[in-house]
Amino acid sequence: MDLDLAQVRAFVLTAQELHFGRAAATLSISQQALSKRIARLESGLGAELLHRGGHGVRLTEAGRRFLDPARRALAAAERAVAAVRDERRPLRVDVWGHLYAPMRTLAQVAAHAPQPAMELGHGRDLPAVAAALLHGDVDAAFGRVHPPLPEGLTHRLVRLEPVDVVLGADHPLAGESALRPGRLAESVLWTPGALDRLDFLHRFAERFGVREHAEGPNLGAEHFLAGLSGDVRRFALMPADVPLPRIPGIRSVPLVDPTPLYAWSLLWRGDGGPREGAGHPLLDTLLEAFAAEAGRTRWLEYDPARDWLPEPGASTTP
Repeated sequence: MDLDLAQVRAFVLTAQELHFGRAAATLSISQQALSKRIARLESGLGAELLHRGGHGVRLTEAGRRFLDPARRALAAAERAVAAVRDERRPLRVDVWGHLYAPMRTLAQVAAHAPQPAMELGHGRDLPAVAAALLHGDVDAAFGRVHPPLPEGLTHRLVRLEPVDVVLGADHPLAGESALRPGRLAESVLWTPGALDRLDFLHRFAERFGVREHAEGPNLGAEHFLAGLSGDVRRFALMPADVPLPRIPGIRSVPLVDPTPLYAWSLLWRGDGGPREGAGHPLLDTLLEAFAAEAGRTRWLEYDPARDWLPEPGASTTP
């Protein structure tokens, strides 16, 4: 059969959302029109792809088998159109983890290597950026990746950044020149939001026995770090190269034995490298620039006897 890409796209979006209303809203069509497209696709294939029941939407076995090839078919169609109409379009890159200033890493790469033309956008978090990639709204993304990562996406580790502890002047450990993470166990971890939604901070607290935390809104680094004054026992974690705002009475102290590392990755749609997957033609250029900068600055050095990663080497491509 000849696949109707509008029907395929309707199925893929519904499979990602597992919700007809959200998928229809993304496509700017009614739920009835969405259901008809999927029904026509199922009729042509001779198989039910989605089970609609009282407990919501779920993929059938046939739907699970069809999903990845369907994504690849949509990506191939997008590349075919881009080859004719859109080959000079800038690379669209979303970043997330804004408190940790991801733009400074992109700027450092740009300062030392030729860069493709990029349009930078701000994603809310990893799930939102992953959805934008799968929907084709952006070409690549930059931030910290952690499991579970949706199927159909690939990422490459591009920087491991040491993390410092930030303390108020009245914190009992504020006078130390360096600290082991375990010495923070009796302190209060100050977080920019709910701890269970902040993977790196949550894993740090579990690994080093930090039992107490307090949270505030993420309104930027200055507002966040000013919140350390709410309790003399509070501490925050920030990547070592993030410039701290000028707030009286706060200081950053290196963490050692082990040094926590914050893992930055480049993320894109596809099952392998950009040449094999659905990458924008300029994505290779950006990956090469990151590799050159990592070689120049030793960004990817990791020693398990000296450093700590929440999931060493997990889900990364070389």
